[in-house]
Amino acid sequence: MSSILKRFATTIAAINTSISSGRGNWSTIVLVSRKMSYTAVNEPMLDFAPGSQERKDLEKTLQKYLGQTIDVPIVIGDEEIRTEQVRKQVAPFDHNWTVATFYHATPEVIKKAIESNMKARSDWEKRPLQERCNIFLKAADLISKKYRMDLIATTMIGQAKNVWQAEIDAAAELIDFLRFDVMFAQKTTAYQPLSPSPNTTLNTLSYRGLEGFWAAVCPFNFTAIGGHLPMAPALMGNVALWKPSDTAVLSNYTVFKIYREAGLPPGVINFLPADGPVFGDTVLSSPDFAGLNFTGSVGTFKKLWKQIALNLDLYRNYPRIIGECGGKNFHFVHPSADIQSISTGSVRSAFEYNGQKCSALSRMYVPQSLWPELKSKLLEIMKDVKMGSPLDRENFVTAVIDDKAFARIKNYIEYAKSRSSMTIICGGHYDDSKGYFIEPTIIETRDPLDKIMQEEIFGPIFAVYVYPDSKLKETIKLAQTTSPYALTGAIYVQEKAAKEELIEAFRYSAGNFYINDKSTGSVVGQQPFGGARLSGTNDKAGGPHYMARFTSPLSVKETFVPQTSWRYPSMEK
Repeated sequence: MSSILKRFATTIAAINTSISSGRGNWSTIVLVSRKMSYTAVNEPMLDFAPGSQERKDLEKTLQKYLGQTIDVPIVIGDEEIRTEQVRKQVAPFDHNWTVATFYHATPEVIKKAIESNMKARSDWEKRPLQERCNIFLKAADLISKKYRMDLIATTMIGQAKNVWQAEIDAAAELIDFLRFDVMFAQKTTAYQPLSPSPNTTLNTLSYRGLEGFWAAVCPFNFTAIGGHLPMAPALMGNVALWKPSDTAVLSNYTVFKIYREAGLPPGVINFLPADGPVFGDTVLSSPDFAGLNFTGSVGTFKKLWKQIALNLDLYRNYPRIIGECGGKNFHFVHPSADIQSISTGSVRSAFEYNGQKCSALSRMYVPQSLWPELKSKLLEIMKDVKMGSPLDRENFVTAVIDDKAFARIKNYIEYAKSRSSMTIICGGHYDDSKGYFIEPTIIETRDPLDKIMQEEIFGPIFAVYVYPDSKLKETIKLAQTTSPYALTGAIYVQEKAAKEELIEAFRYSAGNFYINDKSTGSVVGQQPFGGARLSGTNDKAGGPHYMARFTSPLSVKETFVPQTSWRYPSMEK
């Protein structure tokens, strides 16, 4: 055994598998290591063109859901639970249609889910990485083929995404997360430390899951993020509680069922709709709480972080905290910029999915020399933008997610109407009689420090500040310092020297930065996503470093030659 061990001391994946699993002999370990070289590629997008097979398939799938109300249980292990706290998810574009009924978990149910996690943890963590990878690769294949239309349909009707946005999110991005996370997990665990004298000493690293459970608190705006936040820690040998957003329960439950069909054992991820404060209070008071994977509002994230700090003496380990909280994303336009590119990119960035992307354009800085032509281009495009049900293929803009979002965004529009320093040049109307519809709205402001330029709106509104060309440097400083966020930003510039100056100026103003491109549209494996300042912990989901956050490495030294003396050579006469 020792000779084989020494021979393969540098076979990184084999050592990893041996230590983490405790299963099989060395010959099988080496065989497994040869299979652990997965290379991910981005999922091809379907275009749903007229007459295409995917358009026919989607229409057929949508018919299955239209007018239906799906019952969504809490799932702990193999047990479905329904409490007396019944809730409804409605279609945002038709709030008389309840697309799902679901149930909020009580503190007792949440504690039961934690116990289930902890029972499943030991066996799951000891499984070889390749075995865990195979489960989630199978899930990716199921989404790509068998369940693609179901995920697109449930995202369309439950979260009011049009076909293209649902395809980008619920299909392509979620598949990419699954496949690239597998590749990055294998790369993350590939490193093994040096063993300068392998005949006498072998040094290894075992990549363990954390000693406890993860809480995954998920947003409504991306089905892919809902599926990703609990899956990423699970891939690395952890267990997780999946708390979906109340306004995305249907699509998230569809993903959860796919994971189980792919072979995910019961209890590794428990599906747990719950009231936010009840969930937070219960989960964060458990000694076994090990980590938080969060996407949502700044206020909620800060509250959870403070609770973790206050409960620090309860925990077995210092919890890991990962958070993404949105932004006040900018387009900064230089006088040398291409106007067509700015106008097209700004409309898409601000109004795709109704401005409900964390990366959506929310403030723009435009030189006076370009504004008349740019304004004309923007208004020309907006004349053709249609708003309505996501089930109508021609609609670019649909409804915002719920009544709370509608009220918040409406208040910003009314605020803009009341200010003498602002002019609404496009949109400004809203109607919630059937669905939560708010017109895409462009506001010109003469006050670059107004709250409309500072606060995250998370809706189909962006504000434009027109600056004198002679005050370029002062406006750069304004754009740098106005917002407390640093998620995404874009510069539009053709002059080479000016481009370099702007790149350096905005170095810390965004986590995802775009040059002559809009501030939205990051792709897994191409633009790892995340921001700093109030935007979050910038852990870069969709990139190679993210998966390391879910491991607790064990460093092992094994000596083959016994030591015979306690004395140092320097002590000898």
